[in-house]
Amino acid sequence: MPYNDDVMAQRMGEGMASSGAMLFGRRTYDDFYGYWPQQTDNPFTPYLNQVTKYVASNTLSEPLPWQNSILLPGDPASSVAALKAEPGPDLSVVGSAQLVRSLLAAKLIDRYLLLIHPLVLGQGRRLFDERGPGVDFELVDSVATSTGVIIANYQVR
Repeated sequence: MPYNDDVMAQRMGEGMASSGAMLFGRRTYDDFYGYWPQQTDNPFTPYLNQVTKYVASNTLSEPLPWQNSILLPGDPASSVAALKAEPGPDLSVVGSAQLVRSLLAAKLIDRYLLLIHPLVLGQGRRLFDERGPGVDFELVDSVATSTGVIIANYQVR
């Protein structure tokens, strides 16, 4: 990956060490499952295999193929709200822009860790689009990588 460096690897490792469970939409889950279990020489693979993975989907059915994966059928916002109401670890969402937009609309996201790359795509899926609500962030911390990526940690006000 052209934008990876030691700073990004360290921050991603810290994030994985501090999060308790992961939350995926179906497409991102399929992409991760299709790649990560086969990466036996990568230090992130053991974590990704062992962590609890919640998957919001109305098209998948159990049993899910990747170990420690739990299906959240029905409305994602309702399922995630129920998870957040229970005692337990924090949830981290990776990718899953459609899921993030639905959770944003339901005010279920507390923090964002955004990796801002020094490039303009021009088109494609947007994380924040014109249909979503406005959100006010407070910058908690940030770091620039040697490749120009800004890793910004924001808390929702």
